[in-house]
Amino acid sequence: MPAELVFTPPRRAKPPRHLADLTRAERRAVVSEMGLPAFRADQVSHQWFSRLEFDPDAWTDVPAAIRGRLAATLTPDLLTPVKEIACDDGETVKTLWRLFDGALVESVLMRYPKRVTMCISSQAGCGMNCPFCATGQAGLTRNLSTAEIVGQVAAGARALAAGEVAGGPGRVGNVVFMGMGEPLANYRSVVAAARRLIAEPPEGLGLSGRGITISTVGLVPRMRQLATEGMPVTLAVSLHAPDDELRDELVPVNNRWPVAEVLAAAWEYADRTHRRISIEYALIRDINDQAWRADELARLLRGHLVHVNLIPLNPTPGSKWTASEPQVEAEFVRRLELGGIAVTVRDTRGREIDGACGQLAAAD
Repeated sequence: MPAELVFTPPRRAKPPRHLADLTRAERRAVVSEMGLPAFRADQVSHQWFSRLEFDPDAWTDVPAAIRGRLAATLTPDLLTPVKEIACDDGETVKTLWRLFDGALVESVLMRYPKRVTMCISSQAGCGMNCPFCATGQAGLTRNLSTAEIVGQVAAGARALAAGEVAGGPGRVGNVVFMGMGEPLANYRSVVAAARRLIAEPPEGLGLSGRGITISTVGLVPRMRQLATEGMPVTLAVSLHAPDDELRDELVPVNNRWPVAEVLAAAWEYADRTHRRISIEYALIRDINDQAWRADELARLLRGHLVHVNLIPLNPTPGSKWTASEPQVEAEFVRRLELGGIAVTVRDTRGREIDGACGQLAAAD
């Protein structure tokens, strides 16, 4: 069976078309088809992407008589906030969104002293079935549209600009496609969303491509395709084990594309883009945290443009696994560093609100 058919989600009704789904030329064409001057599309785009103003009543540069029509055509409601939970003195905020068809997804905004990062979802659920991840255990509902993905970032940007997040007004600087779903299994929408995030207003949100990270469990054909897109985004590979025997269990897609193929595609991405590969590795007590696995990981990565993010496993309901002991984690770090590998232990932001890595389950 062709690889792209393995991860096809169930057929469902498509979300309404939104201006964030469209290029500037496409938006202008839609407005022209409405019998209105094409420049009205630019005005609405300016309101939505530059001013982060989603209420058509506030579009003062657009005639009041046509605001409703333009809003219905270009900015239909796609994401309805159901619940927000905050921690870290209000600087980490998890939002549960209901989509047009009732599907639920989550995003997390994390404010640090010098930056704001948003972790966003690309699918409702996930079809990768990684046993230590709450999202993977929920199964796949459907892919998100480009606008549903971009809308999560726009909503966070608007809240920051309005001073609604602890710490005062600010802006989103980093976006990580590490929320619900396997981004490269929703390739077309994710790449289009990344382009929309990078594009200058009013085409898009004007974020730096270097501040965007797209993660994958290792869909090799899509990794190679992403390398040809000409975007300066970071590729993050969720490896979690250096050996095929264990990775087959932890990341079932490894049965299709084993470690050697995944890393070969990662090095191809680094060679083409000159961007450092991020290796994500969740440390699981007595499962993948042995010193010899650290040595093997260092051997596989040595000599490449790479950085390892070690993630203390975050608890999920019903899971039999937990995080490594601190001294085991420290030894794993030491072994990697001895092997010449740059390594960071990830800050487990949002753990107490089930907003950390692997915890997003979109529970109402």
